[in-house]
Parts: sequence; C-alpha cells; structure tokens
Amino acid sequence: MEKRVVVFLIVSLAVIIGYDYLLKGMGLLPPSEPVQVATTGTSASAIDKASGPEGGSAQSASAEARTTSPAAAKSAPIDNAVGAGQAEEQTVEVDTELFRAKFSNRGAVLKSWELKRYTTSGENGATPVQLVYSGGRFKGPLSLVTSDQALTGDLGTAVYQVTQDITRLDSAHPVGHLTFRYHDAQRNLEVEKELTFHHGSYVVDIAIRTKGVTTPLDVTLGTNFGIVEWGEGFIGLMGSASSVDDKVLKETPDGEAERRGEVKWSAIQDKYFLSVLMPQKAAAALAKKEGDKLVSAGVRFPAPANGSVLTMQLYAGPKEYDILKALNVGLEDTIDFGWFVFGSWALVKAVAKPIFYVLRFLYEFTHNYGITIILLTMLIKLMFVPLQYKSYKSMKQMQVIQPKVLAIQNKYKDDRDRLNKELIKLYKDHRVNPVGGCLPMVLQMPVFVALFNILYMTIDLRQAPFMFWIKDLSVQDPYYVLPIIMGATMVIQQKITPTTMDPTQAKIMLFLPVFMTFLFVNFPAGLVLYWLTNNTLTITQQVVTERLFGKKWQVPAADGEIPGGDESKEQKLTGKRQKGQSE
Repeated sequence: MEKRVVVFLIVSLAVIIGYDYLLKGMGLLPPSEPVQVATTGTSASAIDKASGPEGGSAQSASAEARTTSPAAAKSAPIDNAVGAGQAEEQTVEVDTELFRAKFSNRGAVLKSWELKRYTTSGENGATPVQLVYSGGRFKGPLSLVTSDQALTGDLGTAVYQVTQDITRLDSAHPVGHLTFRYHDAQRNLEVEKELTFHHGSYVVDIAIRTKGVTTPLDVTLGTNFGIVEWGEGFIGLMGSASSVDDKVLKETPDGEAERRGEVKWSAIQDKYFLSVLMPQKAAAALAKKEGDKLVSAGVRFPAPANGSVLTMQLYAGPKEYDILKALNVGLEDTIDFGWFVFGSWALVKAVAKPIFYVLRFLYEFTHNYGITIILLTMLIKLMFVPLQYKSYKSMKQMQVIQPKVLAIQNKYKDDRDRLNKELIKLYKDHRVNPVGGCLPMVLQMPVFVALFNILYMTIDLRQAPFMFWIKDLSVQDPYYVLPIIMGATMVIQQKITPTTMDPTQAKIMLFLPVFMTFLFVNFPAGLVLYWLTNNTLTITQQVVTERLFGKKWQVPAADGEIPGGDESKEQKLTGKRQKGQSE
C-alpha cells in the first residue's frame, strides 16, 4: 500500500507542479513576454514646469495657486471632433503619496499609473511598478465606448477641455479633482468625466455625465491595466475577473464575454496587482481576450438619460489583503489562498486566513519575513507533534512486521481473498494500523497547502529581504543555496524515516530529493525557506523520538508466539526464502 501511495504522490506532484516547466522545456509553450513599461511623453506645460522637487512650503503654495491646467486656460471649448483633432495633445499629472498618474486630454484616458512603493527590475535598474500597458494597440483605461462606432471614435480621439484644482496631494491637501469636458454642438453631445483623488488611497471616485448619448455606455479598463507581468506560476489566475450577483468568476474568456446582473466589480489582475472598476447600477461586467497574454475588461451601463450621472470607483494598486477587504465588495477573494490541485477549496481557504493573520502578527515583532517564516513553521510543527508522533510510531511498527507481511504475500499470492484476511488478522494480532502512518499526514495537508499558498501568493513577501544574499523572498535564490540545502535535508529525512520498501524501491526513491531540488530552484526563496525549515524540524523530531521511544515500539507477539528469538528466526527464514526465489 505504501508503494502505491508514494507512486501516486510522485506522479501527482510531477503533473501539478512540473507540467508548465516540462512543456516549456520541450518548446511547446511560448517564452514569457514581459509587459512593456509605458513611456508617455508629456508636453512642456505649465504644470510640468511648475512641478519642482517634492516637499517645501514654496511647492505647496504653488500647488494651491495652480487651479487649472493649460488646456483649461483656452479661451473656448472645442466644439467638434475635427477641431479636436487639430488641437494640441497634453498630459495632466496627479501625484499622491502612493502613486503618480498621468492622463491625456485626447480621449480623456489614463496613460500612466506608477506605484511609488513597489519597484520592478529592468535594464535601467529598479523602477516604479507601471500598471498601464503601453502596447498602443487598444483603447486606454477609462475609455468610453458605445455601440455607435462613429461616436466611439469621436470620444476616443477628441481633445477634451481639462480643469484641475491641484496636481499633488498631501496631508494638507487631501482631496483633488480632475475634470474632462467634451462638447459637440452639431450633435448636441456633451460628455463630462470627473475624477476625485484622495490622499493615502488608491481609490479614485469617477462621475460621468452625458447628454445626447442614446445607447448603452461602456467604461473600459483598457488592455492589461493592472498586469505587471504574466507569471508562469501554477497558483492563481492571471487576466480578467468579475463579481456579478455575488458570484466571483476569475477566468478570461476565449473571446468576448458579458456577464449581466448586479455588478460589484470588474477587474484585471496578476499575482500581486490589479485594476478594478466598482460601479453603481451597472448592467453588466465585460471581459475580452485581445490576443496572446492580452485581456481587457470593463463595465456596461444602460443608455444614460440626459443629465444623469454614472458613478463608479477605480482601484489600481497592490493586492494587499486589508486594503481590498476594506473596500467591502469581496475583492479580497482575488487573493486565492484556497488553491489545491486543480481548483479552489473552501477548507484550505478557511485554514489559510488564520495562518495569514498569525504570519503578519509575528512580523510585527520580527520585522523580517524570513525569521517570521521560520517561527511560523516551528509553531505549526509543534501543533502537529502528537499526529507526527503517531505517524512515526505506526511506520516503525509496520517496518518490524514487514517480514511477516512478505511471508503472507508469498504464501497466498494466488488467493486474493485469503491474502486480505490473513493480513487483517496479522495487523489485528499485533495491534498495528496499516494506514496509521498516512492518516496523520492527510490531516496535516490542508495546513501545509494553505501555508504554501500564502507564501506563494501574498504581496507581503514581495521585496521583503531575509539576510545575506536573500534580498527578496518572493523571487528565487540567486545562488541556489537554499534549494541545495533543502535537497540535502530530504535525503537525510529519507534515510532516517522507517519504511517497508525493499532496497531497490528505496534506491529509486532517492531520485525524489533530486527532482524536488531542481523543482524548487525556480520557487520563491520564502517558499524554499519554509520547506527547508520544515524538513530540518522533522529530522530533529524523528531523531529525538527514536532515541526516547524507539525501543518501546517493538511489536508485541501474537498469541502462541515467543517474542524476541522466534521473531528473529522467522525474519532470517523469510530472507533466505526470498533470496532462494530470486536465484
């Protein structure tokens, strides 16, 4: 039975974890394409000239004095799309403590959204994380789309009139407004898009007023807005996601999808970041696959009445659990702590959340996530000491009676019913549970899987240093030291763990640490640190347990047997019979 369990675990692990790597190595998967960083050029506007170094009373005073952008200073609004196309395109900037956003007055769309507290490595070193995709093939974030293609084209190419009350938000100026207006007298068309920014928040309030729009109106997130990179990981889903009628769907459609109902949010996400629209009274959530590793999303409103206001909120930032939960729309579910095998499981998620809280609680004292991972692993290990004790004891007892098991299997190999009856009688006479070694491991699995998910998914470990050469626990060990040491601990653990396998099977199992070592080379350092710590504690526990209780676990003799000597003789006779059969 143990052989089948081992084979099942190896095959499952290879399929679940090694699938993507195998296909990629065979050339069946295209190489990963990093998302390009937007490089939006700004005009020499008065805003750019006046925006000096951050801080200082003079800067604050100038920020208060600037009440309009250069676009707002024009003497008259632009009245038609032709005139708009001839006007100069300019960039308007909003700078906050958390992000720096740039908008174009052509189409009133977002051109850049940089997160100040997160960086990404590139050719020019560490640069702020950029959430806006710069491919330039599709409509930008916050574009307005209708079923009238001509109208959509005009709204996307027109140069809007812009008013702005402040460019930089701080504690003294916690709220800022940016408004885009477009007017077409020939069509009797008016569009106003007002954005309200808040100091210390990634959330932007959006209000859209229209006149002359008689068809449903879509507000889009653009393409790949919120995706920093398409990872090759096996946990979590990249692409579009939405919550409609309290049902969360985290799948990107093969083509274009419209989910009708009560829309709470529509988002584009990757492992650590996302952009999301949270509308009021929207009719549907939209998602579309634009190409290979290119997705778009948005929300659809019913045809607005003249003068009506369409309201929503935009969030573009990190997938920090507390921030998402505080929005109170279920966005924290985009952090999938419940992943296991090929789906998300409520049991694993229920176990993961308390562990996640403990992880962050310990971090408040250590201020080092590497040390926190070690302490958390120790706590979990202590919690499961009784179960692991029973597992080790059961495996040790099975190892002692293994010669009798082999003798019965050889004697009744042609009679399956008799074989099962004799084995059950043997286990009962010696008071040994054949599944006693596996059952405690099964009970521990939800905890280990939950911790695995937390260390793999949470943004808390991104850019978190440990010590020495480990500068970021969310990326792989650059020198492969932790994976190699982890592989060595797996070999030691195999050597000291009781087993009922024959020597040939035991030698084959030595390839498992080699396989795991090569696999964990590509895993985040924080995950490898957890596995290494767990292996080290398991080895320590087994050594201590063997020295304290090993002699007490000799299997009691069955009725009519003489313990000790007869047992040794039977083991010798069984060994001789097996040797003779092999010859």
